[in-house]
Amino acid sequence: MDSLKEAPESSKRPDVVGFVTGRLAEFSLRSLLEKLEPDLPYSTRVVRLNIAVAALMTCDWVARKISVEPEITKIVLPGFCKGELEVVEAATALPIERGPKDLRELPEWLGRPPESDTYGEHDIDIVAEINHVPQLGLDEVLSVARTYADDGADVIDLGCDPHGPFEGISEVVSTLRSEGFRVSVDSLDPREIRPAVEAGAELVLSVNASNIDVAKDLDAEVVVIPDEPSSLEGLDRSVEKLESWGTKYRLDPVLEPIAFGFASSLGRYIETRHRYHDAEILMGIGNLTELTDCDSAGLNVLLLGICQELGIRSVLTTEVISWAATSVRECDLARRLVHFSCSEKTLPKHREPLLHLLRDARVFEHGEDVLEKLASGIKDDNFRIFAESGMIHVLSRAGHLRGDDPFDLFEEMDVKDPSHAFYLGYEMAKAVTALTLGKNYVQDEALRWGFLTVEEKSHLEKKKMKRDESAD
Repeated sequence: MDSLKEAPESSKRPDVVGFVTGRLAEFSLRSLLEKLEPDLPYSTRVVRLNIAVAALMTCDWVARKISVEPEITKIVLPGFCKGELEVVEAATALPIERGPKDLRELPEWLGRPPESDTYGEHDIDIVAEINHVPQLGLDEVLSVARTYADDGADVIDLGCDPHGPFEGISEVVSTLRSEGFRVSVDSLDPREIRPAVEAGAELVLSVNASNIDVAKDLDAEVVVIPDEPSSLEGLDRSVEKLESWGTKYRLDPVLEPIAFGFASSLGRYIETRHRYHDAEILMGIGNLTELTDCDSAGLNVLLLGICQELGIRSVLTTEVISWAATSVRECDLARRLVHFSCSEKTLPKHREPLLHLLRDARVFEHGEDVLEKLASGIKDDNFRIFAESGMIHVLSRAGHLRGDDPFDLFEEMDVKDPSHAFYLGYEMAKAVTALTLGKNYVQDEALRWGFLTVEEKSHLEKKKMKRDESAD
């Protein structure tokens, strides 16, 4: 069955899609679909069933109660509708899909056409450094390189230690090259630079007055740094030599940590761009992400935004400290976001949900009135859990419990079955986390952590899988 979210070819798209709801949400659904329909490749209908709250529906109940207009060619059930979709398919002879659990998520769920089809393009290369390579085994280097590449790295940088040389640099480079990786060497020592380049390294980090002569006959591009990191001293002289030798280069004015010249170092990147209008520039961003006490995602977006505006087309990053342990993936997402923002002249906002790691972009709430009506319509003993307005809400046939302490609520719920107690405790912990951080909580679904989200199956799905396995 073609999904409404996958935008299939027009010949396969359903002509008329019926969205099932209850009495309370009928007006809101109709109003929303009227706004969405001009951008959708099919017509829509609201199929209202005789129930107050759509979240109380089950597939078995829908199959008994539903009646659809002849022109409808597909049905979308509310996300809270439990049970087997095949039951409704058999009753209607139509393909069935389960929609979002919250009406307000319907536009995103339907995949409304993006503002631009250029999103995802980028022109900043990620050079990902593997630190202390001389201390690692070859298999470990390969493992990290594969992870970096999977996360979006374009070049694998081999970080050498001081007091070299590292005798095994040739073997590491040649092995990585044989695996298809682009490689750079991070060293000032000619005794490591030359064999690395001979083995296939395409980029050298770095050269200045102390080792510039190694670049004279080097078959690789070099990164030029100032002789004094706190200024641009020596940069012009090094560039003059490299140009006279015909050596390819890119410039790195060196980003400094906060409290050690950070603001001034940003100014040097601006000055370098003014001085060298067409030169390639690299920014080593680890001095900020690794040396600042905060999660790295926001810093990476900010730094990639600076690079995009200044035409800095490569960044050097690493993943040593815990709070920067996903920097390569963050940079990959950030470079797409800032490229779109700068090329479209639009704010980098509401475009990249995968970078919302801690808090959700929007927190949806049903409101007290809706929860009360939902509770009044429940006829079974199952608990429905919601997290809204600083409180956990537990709804069942017994009524509507609310509070901010899950232990107090659990005592009121009077649960006897150990497995059910475990399940409810797990869900309560997710609800508390959502309230603490400002996230959306949906029972039986994983909390969203951007690109770090680990999807989970609900306990009902797991039970069904076990039943199916037993039947086999």
